Amino acid sequence: MSEIVVVGAGPVGLTAALAVRATGRPVTVIEAGAAERVRPGSRAIFLHRVTLDVLDRIRPGLGLELARHGLGWSTKRTLYRGRDVYRRTYPPPHAGVPPAATSLPQVVTERILLDACTHAGVNFIWKAEVTAASSGADGVRLETTDGRQLTAGYVIAADGSRSVVRESLGLHLEGPRTSSAYVIVDIAEDRADPLPLERVFHYEHPAVGYRNVLFVPFAGHWRVDLQCHPDDNPDDFGSEAGVRDWLVKVMPAKYADRVTWVSTYIFRQAIATAFTDANRRVLLAGEAGHVFAPFGARGLNSGVADACVAAGAIDAALTSDSQAASDAFIADAAASRLEAAARNRAASSHALRHLQASSTGEKVVRRLAARLAPVSASLGKWLDTAPFGPTLGPPDRFGMQY
Repeated sequence: MSEIVVVGAGPVGLTAALAVRATGRPVTVIEAGAAERVRPGSRAIFLHRVTLDVLDRIRPGLGLELARHGLGWSTKRTLYRGRDVYRRTYPPPHAGVPPAATSLPQVVTERILLDACTHAGVNFIWKAEVTAASSGADGVRLETTDGRQLTAGYVIAADGSRSVVRESLGLHLEGPRTSSAYVIVDIAEDRADPLPLERVFHYEHPAVGYRNVLFVPFAGHWRVDLQCHPDDNPDDFGSEAGVRDWLVKVMPAKYADRVTWVSTYIFRQAIATAFTDANRRVLLAGEAGHVFAPFGARGLNSGVADACVAAGAIDAALTSDSQAASDAFIADAAASRLEAAARNRAASSHALRHLQASSTGEKVVRRLAARLAPVSASLGKWLDTAPFGPTLGPPDRFGMQY
């Protein structure tokens, strides 16, 4: 029997493994894919300073290593129907200190985390997809497609939104889907003639039928999000021809030939019914426990917090002098991360309501704020921050802000 097993070698699973190793305990990661697998798209691209700090605590220097491979933009702009309503430029970070945030492709984040895991002595089992999980008073049994039956004292399930571990244990994601579709496009930067490093958000961009458009630079690329109208057919905007048609209206024409990934989403705002099983042997982390719309970057960042809290709780459970105390450590961690997921979903939903502005009153408020922004800095700031939800609150009892 393994003492601790992590299911899933995405960024959350790899973080969980590093957090376990930081307690001095052995850990095995089971992953359905191969070690050299290549996954499409950049996906989660944004790591906040608080996440970089958390990663530094479990692996000194890891946060700075990620920041060195990422891109930090210092200027953010917001426009309403083509007119600037807010702009702010931040000073550069001090040398040797993690920046306020860094942006890099998820595949790069995973490569850096995997390298850290290798150096930390994490054991991996590749090409072993988990097909079933069951828990009992003494631990967890996992079954895989290659016929293995593995047992573990504790499991951290980081196997994504379709988590087999979660579903096998009778836990389910619950929550609504958004009413509008979003087309997300990754575009390689022209290094010989790059655009200014600015995060730019357009309310009701006039060149694309007054749809919202977000531009975010990340290492070597641009992420462009187009918010469809509720009655749009997303395929009209997410097809190769559709992307080219609207992209040349919002970026220099050369970028239409530099598209590297396109995906269309109707986001789900869902949370697991619980973050642990009845036997207190499994803890959920990342998208196994929650899925959010990306505005505010709460998905991966909260997943890192899930992973670290889970590792700490399992270490405390293994150290305790009674099963009741062990169960209490796991239950407390699960309750804390369920509460965090609820806060993150509320913040993400708040941002979505603002972006969708489905009522006439909401649209009027945005329009008036944009009109008065030149004489009211606070209204311009509100227009800039509202699409990303409320700012982070104080750390919880586990020291996590996500």
